[in-house]
Amino acid sequence: MTSDPIEQPSAEPLPPEVSELYRKLEERAIQESNDLNRRVAQCHACTRGDFLPTVGSGHPLADILLVKYGPRYLEVSEGVAFFGRSGAAVLKSVERLGVDPLLLFGTNMVKCAGVDPAEGEVNCPAFFQEELLITQPKIVVIMGRDTLEAFNRTAPEGVKVVEWQPGVIQELTPFCKALVTPDIDASLDDADAKRAFWTAFRMLGEWFRDEPPY
Repeated sequence: MTSDPIEQPSAEPLPPEVSELYRKLEERAIQESNDLNRRVAQCHACTRGDFLPTVGSGHPLADILLVKYGPRYLEVSEGVAFFGRSGAAVLKSVERLGVDPLLLFGTNMVKCAGVDPAEGEVNCPAFFQEELLITQPKIVVIMGRDTLEAFNRTAPEGVKVVEWQPGVIQELTPFCKALVTPDIDASLDDADAKRAFWTAFRMLGEWFRDEPPY
């Protein structure tokens, strides 16, 4: 996954007026996302020591928003969410599911490593809510129980409570679905955990195949 903005793919060429509207929406989303990333990178709300915050990666108008709890080593070293093993695992998974990786945006609920979770969950979710508003996804994939609990505690008004039902497509808003999976980071080195993650995550492929092409 990448933090660089990329053009959203389309099955057929869009009419000129629709294409121009999308271009303007994309430009605004890129500007808002870049501004948010600057504020995240400069944030000192938590006692984080020398660890730098991680910013989201992917298309700022992605159909699929992936969120996990917090960054791991390679994400911290690069300052980018889903950099390294988790991102590689996601890309391999969506390739198997036939989901275009250009439709993804990935982020962490807690932006810094090594912070007190209670402190991070007070200061970071506001950034995630902005990412949700900028991206306007069609589905949010919530990875792990800790992520789900933080998501439900801090969800904006109008967003439904999401249940711990891995692999079940749930309604988040009238315009957006939610899919819960086990923690992807915890699945990387354990065969049973990997199987549980894949069993839940593969429902994203069924959702994608059923999604209208517009």
